[in-house]
Amino acid sequence: MAARETKPIWTTSTFLVYTGGLTVLGGGLGALAYLSTQFRGHGQETAWALLIYVALFLVAYMLRRADRPIAAGIFAFISVIAWAALVILDFEWWGWNGVNASERQWSWSAIAAILLILFAAWDARRRFRFPFIRAIAATMFFVLVLQVMPAGGNWSAFWALAVGLLYLVVGQVSSKPSTFWLHLVGGALIGGAILYWCHTTDFDYAVVSFMALVFVVWSYSTKRSSWAVYGTIGFFIATVHYLIGSPTALAQGLVGVSSVCSGFGVSSACTSTGPHISVWSFPLAFGLLGFWLVLLGMLGRRRHRAATVVVEQTVVVETPGE
Repeated sequence: MAARETKPIWTTSTFLVYTGGLTVLGGGLGALAYLSTQFRGHGQETAWALLIYVALFLVAYMLRRADRPIAAGIFAFISVIAWAALVILDFEWWGWNGVNASERQWSWSAIAAILLILFAAWDARRRFRFPFIRAIAATMFFVLVLQVMPAGGNWSAFWALAVGLLYLVVGQVSSKPSTFWLHLVGGALIGGAILYWCHTTDFDYAVVSFMALVFVVWSYSTKRSSWAVYGTIGFFIATVHYLIGSPTALAQGLVGVSSVCSGFGVSSACTSTGPHISVWSFPLAFGLLGFWLVLLGMLGRRRHRAATVVVEQTVVVETPGE
């Protein structure tokens, strides 16, 4: 019987282990960047990357043997990232500079590097049964699709939508804990594709609002809160658009103010740039948005309570001797 995936429970200990592991990852990448400035040869950079990868992988194995599955899993996760850096540096050392090619440029070395990273992610998840590793595989698979298929502009948005829908289907069929990351990455890809195609007119942002509502409904249906998070982000983006025209204009309105002032408080001449926004529009718009989100939350809570009552009534009816 195959070992089941670890299902981390979010506790103080889990939070500290995740945060500590990711901090180690940041430290390792920072160390690699520093060493690359001290030892500029590609062979030396590769040697240091190999040392970091082996050290992280050994720590993961030692933690697994010590029966610390979550700590072992997070180190397995960061060892895959270290492996990716090692592969890229190796290819550059060998003169295969196509490993850094963009998605618009065909490069067999880039494809080979992505496949090696995907294999490492698959192998690490098979060995350590840690769901978080699937986030790497889901991301790299999308990068692979962009590398082997026509990409750029509408093509990239199309593949983001297609891969996101694929992740959605697989996430629904499978009950493994790692499917959480398929939903998370898939939702980001689908949402990104929608925003790429719908980011200009008022009608576009009406579509964004409608799809945000679909995301929230889908979140209730699948019991995956990540879809509700993406839906909420969509509502905020649409609200900002209807307030000031575009999210970019919001930044201009907040920080894009140029002032020309003279004197020491006696006289001043200040001019401001940016869109004209009524003082009351922000509290009104975001207040209404807040009420809308609360309403959606209450409707979902009511639906959950109704389902609970039905289950409890069924249990009472089927209990003998009552």
